[in-house]
Amino acid sequence: MPVRIPRLLVVDRDGTLSRDPEDYVHGPEDWEPLPGALEALARLNEGGWRIVVASNQTGLGRGLFDMATLNAVHARMHRMLAQAGARVEAVFFCPHAPDEGCDCRKPAPGLFLQVARRFGVAPQQLVAVGDSMRDVQAALAAGCETHLVLTGQLAAWRGGGRPPELPAAVACHDDLAALADTLLARPAQGEEGAA
Repeated sequence: MPVRIPRLLVVDRDGTLSRDPEDYVHGPEDWEPLPGALEALARLNEGGWRIVVASNQTGLGRGLFDMATLNAVHARMHRMLAQAGARVEAVFFCPHAPDEGCDCRKPAPGLFLQVARRFGVAPQQLVAVGDSMRDVQAALAAGCETHLVLTGQLAAWRGGGRPPELPAAVACHDDLAALADTLLARPAQGEEGAA
């Protein structure tokens, strides 16, 4: 029996889906989606894409906020997504401070490997998008198809530029809406191994 190729997108949170504050997201009121981001995810959902979030949450490890606060932030995110007709199936996050030496803090690939295990797919079947070189490095290290959006840390390149350090294999888009256009323009879902 042929196996369908999954359409599973792993999205970074701060700077990709939402504004990237200078001083962390300390509570639900600090979480604000980027213009058009929720609508882009809604279009992808409608086009058959499953979406998860994978995010470094260093503030937990540094004691800047607790799990209850992070859960409240994500509850706000899920409510706003639902209002836009979008759905994120799961949120994966690294709770560690940078000096803890974990394997899940991007640029390490651990979060992507966790997603692949949870959804029963090979990491190479994941499509990943983020706004920083750290996101790109983590996704590439896991073997994911990797995309960069110019909405956060590399926003200075928006409007036609491409960061020179970006590997050639990484596709570059102005924002999630542009990424959605690209992914939705792909041929209809086929069986594994189909051209």
